[in-house]
Amino acid sequence: MKTTQNHNTYDVIIAGAGPVGLFLACELALAKCSVLILEKTADPHSSLKKLPFGIRGLSAPTIEALDRRNLLQELEVHKRVKNPHQKAEQGGRRQIGHFAGIPFREGNVDASQWKYRLPSSTEPSLISEMAELEIIFAHRAEALGVEIKRGFAINNFQQTENLVTIQSADQSFEAKWLVGCDGARSIVRKLGGFEFAGTEPEFTGYTTQIDIADPEKLGQGRIVTSKGMYMQSQPGYVVIQDFDGGAFHGSDKPITIEHVQEVLRRVSGTDVTINTLHITTTWTDRARQATTYRNGRVLLAGDAAHIHAPLGGQGLNLGLGDAMNLGWKLAATIHQKAPKDLLDTYYTERYPVGEQVLNWSRAQVGIMGPKPESRALHAIISDLMETSDGASYFAARVWGINTKYDLGSDHPLVGRSTPNFELEDVKTIADLMHNGKGILLDFTADDAIQSLANQYLNQIKYISGPAREQLGLSAVLIRPDGIVAWAADNELDLVELQQAVQKWFVS
Repeated sequence: MKTTQNHNTYDVIIAGAGPVGLFLACELALAKCSVLILEKTADPHSSLKKLPFGIRGLSAPTIEALDRRNLLQELEVHKRVKNPHQKAEQGGRRQIGHFAGIPFREGNVDASQWKYRLPSSTEPSLISEMAELEIIFAHRAEALGVEIKRGFAINNFQQTENLVTIQSADQSFEAKWLVGCDGARSIVRKLGGFEFAGTEPEFTGYTTQIDIADPEKLGQGRIVTSKGMYMQSQPGYVVIQDFDGGAFHGSDKPITIEHVQEVLRRVSGTDVTINTLHITTTWTDRARQATTYRNGRVLLAGDAAHIHAPLGGQGLNLGLGDAMNLGWKLAATIHQKAPKDLLDTYYTERYPVGEQVLNWSRAQVGIMGPKPESRALHAIISDLMETSDGASYFAARVWGINTKYDLGSDHPLVGRSTPNFELEDVKTIADLMHNGKGILLDFTADDAIQSLANQYLNQIKYISGPAREQLGLSAVLIRPDGIVAWAADNELDLVELQQAVQKWFVS
């Protein structure tokens, strides 16, 4: 077969046009990089994404990232903050999240514990749909000049010191960098020689749309039995967890109506009958993570870098966090505006976050199992969730509010997402970050700080003047991804500030 060489050399080629690949492309294109996305699926409209199971909870870091890029307003869900599938229970206290299916409720969560969340902060949690996110990200990416080729599966690639050459069917493409955002079975990860270490699964999960002859035989909501778990949030939409060690998911057996019915009967302990099997897919709680996120000019993000059980929508948020962290760093590297080792901080910052999410997922599986030990843990966590401290802890973890990178500073704000300061002209920090630049926020209007910022005009926007609530701070350096790189309370150390600027930016 003859291979056709495409003559364009892109700054970045991204494998995968899911939410993570598309959002990363938006970040790179915003920073004036040329980007091509190769997506193996020709049709972007997967039927699974339209099901209720395609609905995902967006965490605080994700919502803030969307707000900082002026994408939050495009989400239909932004107009309906409350999950339409959540019901008011226990005296009107609405469920607002869960851990291993154990709810934490409105009224139990004490948001006053989160000192850096201001009145101008976005919601800590929202509901969205995978299909909606992909449409919004694809429109933004194309508007920024990203090229998307669908029906192009990557067959192979080779990298040199300066280039990566990618083969897809009978065509060849070149880029300075290749990023694998191609999911749990990433071909980029496999061809790139990345080690994918972790733990094996406890169960096979089934996501199904079915017609049931006798639905009254099944309970509503999440039902844990001695054989596993099933959940029916709406009639005909059923999730099943069969604690078979992931055996069926790892097999080549077809998912037949007979098999799904057998599993549902065994797990539910009923003789329920399935008339029609419309859609089904399987998944597991296998938890693995790439031991490095970079090999030469090849990088990984999203499920290509880490996989775990899809409990609570943590995977989507983790992947979008990867994209927000990587985008500006890779762009600065491409434009030769990156300080030494800047790109290495993508791995050192994101790997611990991924590791934490994998352990969070493993803990949920440990509580959800049918064994007596799991049921005992479930009862204890349920009691904790009904306390203010317990609910607040789980909410902060599930919503990502306490996510913090270790940037080597003792200041409690450094490494965290910046508070959404509201300035006197009613603009917020999120409003000022739509262009993807860093910000040096100076509440004191200090001439020396402005003079320093002026040396980095292409990368840093200098903002001076008071805010409605300054949290006792005098100045804050904010990276393009919204992470606080340096902060000062009453006393300013200009030498320390200059060192922080030089660590993240090049004049």
